[in-house]
Amino acid sequence: MSAENPWIVCDSDRARLRELGQRLMAIAHSHKNAERRQAWLQHNDLKDARPLILTETSGLLQSGELNFDSEMQCREPWARKLEQQLLDELYRLEYVCDDTVAEPWLNVNWQVNASDFGVEVRHHHVENSGTMGSFAFEPPLRNLGEDLEKLHTRTFHVDRETTHRWKQHLDDVFDGVMPVRIRGGFWWSAGLTVVGVHLIGLENLMLYMHDDPGGLHRFMAFLRDDQLTFADWLETEGLLTLNNENDYVGSGSIGYTQDMPRTDWKPGSPVQLRDLWVLSESQETVGVSPAMFEEFIFPYQRPIIERFGLCYYGCCEPLHARWDVIRRLPNLRKVSVSPWCNEQAMSEAIGRSYVYCRKPNPSLVSTRRFDEDSIRRDLKQTLQIAGNCPLEIVMKDVHTLAGEPWRLRRWVELARECCS
Repeated sequence: MSAENPWIVCDSDRARLRELGQRLMAIAHSHKNAERRQAWLQHNDLKDARPLILTETSGLLQSGELNFDSEMQCREPWARKLEQQLLDELYRLEYVCDDTVAEPWLNVNWQVNASDFGVEVRHHHVENSGTMGSFAFEPPLRNLGEDLEKLHTRTFHVDRETTHRWKQHLDDVFDGVMPVRIRGGFWWSAGLTVVGVHLIGLENLMLYMHDDPGGLHRFMAFLRDDQLTFADWLETEGLLTLNNENDYVGSGSIGYTQDMPRTDWKPGSPVQLRDLWVLSESQETVGVSPAMFEEFIFPYQRPIIERFGLCYYGCCEPLHARWDVIRRLPNLRKVSVSPWCNEQAMSEAIGRSYVYCRKPNPSLVSTRRFDEDSIRRDLKQTLQIAGNCPLEIVMKDVHTLAGEPWRLRRWVELARECCS
């Protein structure tokens, strides 16, 4: 370790990471991987393609049910973290065998920090022997009329030096095996309401629609302006990178498309918001009417969404009730069809104009009994209802496989069987 390289590198860690990198690169250059990449390009660009199948492992990693302890060999913390990342990717590519695509790169993100809003959100976690559990939080704003002035727009900072040092470090580790590039994102969703709930509380977000509509409008305008300030700062600082490959761009989905970046963009040129996907959603307002969503939420999401090239809208909320509002987005491309959606209504609404992103209920793979007949019925129902819609099926929000890790792979096999 030195001032130039603060990360300790031992020969065994380097050898292990290079071995995993070689496995990943072999998959990235395979014929099957090329077919999957092309299928995603066709699919996201609304051209004829087979149904795409994805799974999500983040919940299993979070719960500790999926771990790679028996395979982990690296010693240093930075190397172990990267080893786990590569093992998770290889697990989906080599064992689960869904339509995950491997790209021949290792991505690192700009190291960006944001301040708070000038107030503290306090979290209280329960005693829990495991890795997951419930928590409560204290919204710092108790009265919009009195407390709104406490908020200030966030400030942002990028540590370019550390980012480039980290990239150079990985360039040295993977030299001759896998290129390293700076590419990544800075938010999961631009939907605003999850941030709003943490600042004012879920019940108050809904009650203010009746009790203090003017205050709620001012609050939502503040959140909108803060998000746009952040987006403008990223663009001005030249920190945006494309997300049109195997980039997480939606609720469980990836962003392959040839419709972005803009046609006059050249490699190496600055990336702008209009060259990117954005995810927006409002799961927290599932309990309010479509009219209240239209009045208090959508007008503040729309100016953000319209700054981007393409939009994926929705997550776990059922969108059929507010579809007449969502469909006004001029750059809408992908639509979440959650387990609580009216599939028939969404199929008729989506047609060939958008991507039908179906999320089966994760209980199909999580409960005590793994019922293959129920899984087949669920998949066949989606295929029948979706009809000619561009269809992807994503098994996400899975936090347990009831101690039987083979279930995720088997669900993929059943999905392929039903789609064939």
